[in-house]
Amino acid sequence: MKETILKTFAEVFGDAEGTKAYFAPGRVNLIGEHTDYNGGHVFPCALTMGTWAVVRNREDRKLGFFSLNFEKLGIIETSLDELIPSKNAGWTNYPKGVMWAFEKRGYELTHGMDILIYGNIPNGSGLSSSASLEVVTGYMLKDLYGFDVTNQDLALIGQYSENNYNGCNCGIMDQFASAMGKKDHAIFLDTATLSFEYAPVILDSAKIVVTNSMVKHSLVTSAYNDRRNESAQALKDLQTVVDIKTLGISPKKNSKHTKMQSKMRLPAREESTQFMRTSVPSRQ
Repeated sequence: MKETILKTFAEVFGDAEGTKAYFAPGRVNLIGEHTDYNGGHVFPCALTMGTWAVVRNREDRKLGFFSLNFEKLGIIETSLDELIPSKNAGWTNYPKGVMWAFEKRGYELTHGMDILIYGNIPNGSGLSSSASLEVVTGYMLKDLYGFDVTNQDLALIGQYSENNYNGCNCGIMDQFASAMGKKDHAIFLDTATLSFEYAPVILDSAKIVVTNSMVKHSLVTSAYNDRRNESAQALKDLQTVVDIKTLGISPKKNSKHTKMQSKMRLPAREESTQFMRTSVPSRQ
């Protein structure tokens, strides 16, 4: 794949001299839905599918984007002085959002880039194509500019950009799984503290099958933000009767869990069930 995208970069931008290539994986979550933005546990693993980027520095502040997934759009030109979310920017809002988030953290982007993107995650499949694109953008900025950031920082920057630049109030799971994924392992992640453990997933006589239902969804335009707002309201309601900071508490460690369950309204009760299920890996 690397040779193919380098060849395509040369065809699109004239030559491939001075380019670098990067990759970030998508993810599938094995258990723990709608818990990552409620301070609960999740159990995702990275995939071999993901997003590739070929990048070359420019001497000016211009940005040239080209996606093999949207070839008909051609090269989309903008600049580091135009890091403003726009519907017309389409898919480039995701890498631009990460650039914006780096600058919000005080990292100065001093020169532009030509960027070719290719992803083999089906769009809208729920395998975190947007998080993969955000993380691969973080990788290339870290490398090209020499920024002193960890992979966990890249996950947080990606989440911040999606929350505040692209308008999706996602939790940390997608970006964390992409940035921190490890071969043949899943990640048991406490989203309240970001403490995590790698859990071996070596299935000698079985396979994890991810099925593409062909039903597309978008976190930005779906009811995802509504679900998060409902969860936030449920937490506020519960805090009037119990002393908790997040919905993601362990029922074994909190004697008030039964009392809370009786007062929960959907979707908080559904998510409480998810919290109980995702507490299992930590007790094995």
